[in-house]
Amino acid sequence: MTAIRRHAFLLLCCFLSTTLSAQEWPRFRGPDGGGMSDDSTIPAKWDGDVIRWKVALPAVGHSSPIAWGGKVFVTCADEASGLTTVLGLSAEDGKTLWRRDYPSEAYKHHGENSYASSSPAADAERVYVCLMRPRELKVVALRHDGTDAWATSLGPFVTQHGGGHSPVVVDGLVIVANEQDGPVSCLVALDAASGEVKWKVPRRSYRFSASTPCVFRPGGAGGPAQLVFTSWAHGMTGVNPADGSVLWEAAGAFEARTVGSPVAANDAGLVLAACGEGGGGRYLAAVRPPAAPGGAAEVAYKITRNAPYVPTPLVKGDLLFYVSDGGTATCARAATGETVWQERIPGGGYFASPVCAGDKIFCVSKRGDVVVLAAADKFQLLAHNQLGEKSCATPAVSGGRMFVRTYGHLSCVGAK
Repeated sequence: MTAIRRHAFLLLCCFLSTTLSAQEWPRFRGPDGGGMSDDSTIPAKWDGDVIRWKVALPAVGHSSPIAWGGKVFVTCADEASGLTTVLGLSAEDGKTLWRRDYPSEAYKHHGENSYASSSPAADAERVYVCLMRPRELKVVALRHDGTDAWATSLGPFVTQHGGGHSPVVVDGLVIVANEQDGPVSCLVALDAASGEVKWKVPRRSYRFSASTPCVFRPGGAGGPAQLVFTSWAHGMTGVNPADGSVLWEAAGAFEARTVGSPVAANDAGLVLAACGEGGGGRYLAAVRPPAAPGGAAEVAYKITRNAPYVPTPLVKGDLLFYVSDGGTATCARAATGETVWQERIPGGGYFASPVCAGDKIFCVSKRGDVVVLAAADKFQLLAHNQLGEKSCATPAVSGGRMFVRTYGHLSCVGAK
């Protein structure tokens, strides 16, 4: 190899390394909602100086953090008044860069929910937050310095359990799955720059869905994007993000409420999501969308044993990983649902969704355990860490760091 070629090769390696380590985490469960990061530097065992910083939040909540451009964005709320706070923090040291407060009235929600249960979303210009109140569901957009960009009201928000779904940004549109118990239930897209409603798809109102849409790319990572929504009333629905047209629907795919979100197994041509009730999942369904718009979607298989209800599954290569609410972890073949291994893991119950960083899967329990598993076809418990406070939030991974939210704190984990 000549000196010039060697120099170019080294520059390319440095570029790729920087690109991977600086991957943004712009929404609940990261890019496309897959819960996947290429970052292999996050340690499994959290001891010594692995915890880079930990800061107290001004209030509490269950929403998950997101990260963009060296900043972390998170919401929290006062359980007495309902006042919701949006924070922008430095990813480097946890310092609060700005704070915005949104007054509200207290209202009844599920005992295991909170007023801050919807995670923010972001793009290079703005941060987007759903403020869920019985009188009004409002989407607010803030610039990265915390100043107002716009706010759009979507009308009243009717649900017996409180909020849960989170906005996502796709191709300059802010997508909200406004699946509620009221008469204005709909899927809606807002212009990211102005907040103007670009399209709206009416939905039947039956049992509020806390599901956040994922992006499905038929034919693999380079395929055209489809938004996939889940609900009890509609089953699983594929939508064109450009205009809101319904491309396909697997009606009747679910026989119970959808709380966890769908995840795409692009290589297998499947989208997976679960339904459940009470304290656990009823089944996990794998849906095969049609090859062409307007075709029939089919349920390829269902998994009923130790299926999740609240935690969203993840797919790595040809393997499907999921954790039940009761704390059983499973690895299966994504294409067929065949169980590869299934093991009980420490931590008790689980609401947070597992995320994969490199070849490690991080699972956060409700009581604050962080169980780390090998993302492999053989079960291996790599570490069992403890946060010391309950958590229902899914971690974010960006810039060589993992951001973990407990009920009242935000921590940053990463090798120095």
